[in-house]
Amino acid sequence: MGAKNVCLMTDKNLSQLPPVQMVMDSLVKNGINFKVYDNVRVEPTDRSFMEAIEFVKRGAFDAYVAVGGGSTMDTCKAANLYASSPHSDFLDYVNAPIGKGKPVSVPLKPLIAVPTTSGTGSETTGVAIFDYEHLKVKTGIASRAIKPTLGLIDPMHTLHMPDQVVANSGFDVLCHALESYTALPYHMRSPCPSNPITRPAYQGSNPISDIWAVHALRIVAKYLKRAVRNPDDLEARSNMHLASAFAGIGFGNAGVHLCHGMSYPISGLVKTYKAKDYNVDHPLVPHGLSVVLTSPAVFTFTAQMSPERHLETAEILGADTRTARIPDAGPILADTLRKFLFDLDVDDGLAAIGYSRADIPALVKGTLPQERVTKLAPRPQSEEDLSDLFEASMKLY
Repeated sequence: MGAKNVCLMTDKNLSQLPPVQMVMDSLVKNGINFKVYDNVRVEPTDRSFMEAIEFVKRGAFDAYVAVGGGSTMDTCKAANLYASSPHSDFLDYVNAPIGKGKPVSVPLKPLIAVPTTSGTGSETTGVAIFDYEHLKVKTGIASRAIKPTLGLIDPMHTLHMPDQVVANSGFDVLCHALESYTALPYHMRSPCPSNPITRPAYQGSNPISDIWAVHALRIVAKYLKRAVRNPDDLEARSNMHLASAFAGIGFGNAGVHLCHGMSYPISGLVKTYKAKDYNVDHPLVPHGLSVVLTSPAVFTFTAQMSPERHLETAEILGADTRTARIPDAGPILADTLRKFLFDLDVDDGLAAIGYSRADIPALVKGTLPQERVTKLAPRPQSEEDLSDLFEASMKLY
């Protein structure tokens, strides 16, 4: 790539671990000048994005290496974008209706993404997600222009993940696959963009993303529990790392829908919950957990639109669907998901992570701006529908 001055981006925990050391050793050995930014926040905010952006604007970097989970890769994508477009206001590229959602027309520098979790698939996507603190809601930037140039997918980098981090990041893969496979089909999207540059990053389910989604789901069904229960199971960790990238290619093209749309306020409005195995100094609902807690309710709701797909995914996840009736597709997939989550000791619904019925209006309000994903749900949803889905997710078992 001809890079002479590289920004290596990571977080405080990872900066002490072998994956970052490996990258630094390689840069030193090859005589490449670099600076480390290790102040990435786990579950980034607009403020933490801006701090990273300021750092890279001062550094005049000609390439980036992001070593970490989705938080690091997304922060690095945003930093690369705003350093390449120095006169843009922060909200210019943020998704509408929170930001202006302007198309990206500036060239970006090369970015090499080295994932250390098996979850977001961020090394494959043109999406960067953050908490918009003013509204206490997650949003993001979505453009093919910010997709990493290269992803280095090495399962050896995942061996330091504690079991709950493996589980929660694995739930993100599970929902990426399920949501992109059941998303509104691409030919039913409307209105059609007036110009290709305004075409959204997320297209709806399509014959190509379907292949990646189903394949990723099969791997999750086979390997996620093993990867959580035995940190030395290299076969399981390797396959989950691949599944994360496969699901990323699928949803990075098709998009996700309600589990993700509803997850953003669940993460953003967190009160005191601190997830086990996460070494952070702030309350945190890990992204994969916030996504999966609504999945039984969501797929019960969406199943009437593509019941065959809902039954097919339930079967992949272990359900016996030989005598299943089409109208039962939603409950069958929901029960299969509940059993899966119960086996992995997942908190018993939103109530277990600090929410109550009194919070439902705020959770709904935080979901409404997420049109980038909620419009991809195969079934349109009213505010009342969203209320019912949050209520149904208060308790899982």
